[in-house]
Amino acid sequence: MWTLLQIELFKIFKRPRTYIAFAAIAAIVLLIQLALYVDADSYIDLLLQSIRSHFSIEGKIANGYFVCYFILQTLLIHVPLLIALIGGDMIAGEANMGTLRLLATKPISRTSLMLSKFLASTIYTLLLLVWMAFLSLFLSMLVFGVGDLVVAKSQEIILHRQADVMWRYIAAFGFAAIAMTTVAALSFFLSLFAENSIGPIVATMSIVIVFTILSTVDLPLFGLIKPFLFTSHMLGWKGFFDNPVNYGAVARSAGILLFHIAFFLGTSIYIFRRKDILS
Repeated sequence: MWTLLQIELFKIFKRPRTYIAFAAIAAIVLLIQLALYVDADSYIDLLLQSIRSHFSIEGKIANGYFVCYFILQTLLIHVPLLIALIGGDMIAGEANMGTLRLLATKPISRTSLMLSKFLASTIYTLLLLVWMAFLSLFLSMLVFGVGDLVVAKSQEIILHRQADVMWRYIAAFGFAAIAMTTVAALSFFLSLFAENSIGPIVATMSIVIVFTILSTVDLPLFGLIKPFLFTSHMLGWKGFFDNPVNYGAVARSAGILLFHIAFFLGTSIYIFRRKDILS
């Protein structure tokens, strides 16, 4: 298994398009940081204008913790597209190159082959999140400094003390890893049914978009299925910035995401073991 995993990781990182996601995240994060460095006061005045007449907040609000929270809200919505670029190519790419049939003839089980490919796409996803964490959190802390974190909710403003912030980000990125792995598992599953990676990538993003719309539209019919859609729980990382944290809700969201991962992976292995490989 370890040898298979090394081979799959080599395949991923030898392709130039693999690094598009890392470059895209770097470009977006740096642009947001530059914009906030130049004119953070205007955004903060707009954010806090409803309470300025009642409260006075002293200190530097636009610190590294605040900038990271702003980046996560902006960027984690778009990361699934970058993840689908690799997940959708894991099986379909092999079929397109004509090597999938050759792999199936090797003295290795199809289950081991699928697990190695899924683990490789998961490692890629985690590395992408580590890269985002380094740029959005640690680079922001270096440039903007640290301090208390102000989080603006729809109905309230929450202030987290500096000493009470870092563990929240560690937990938030951990939850985001589960959410992004769900997208990787979906694109990996869809790649079984195509011989070109474009199809699974487009299908993954279409499903994410449709499910996101169903998760956000407040209609009684949609309300029945909303709790079971993985997109309804992908932003569960925000729960770690509530005060107090609703650990039950966060754990429930993580459990639903893990169920989707297990379902997509288990179904993928089941189908691939019975699949007639003609390409």
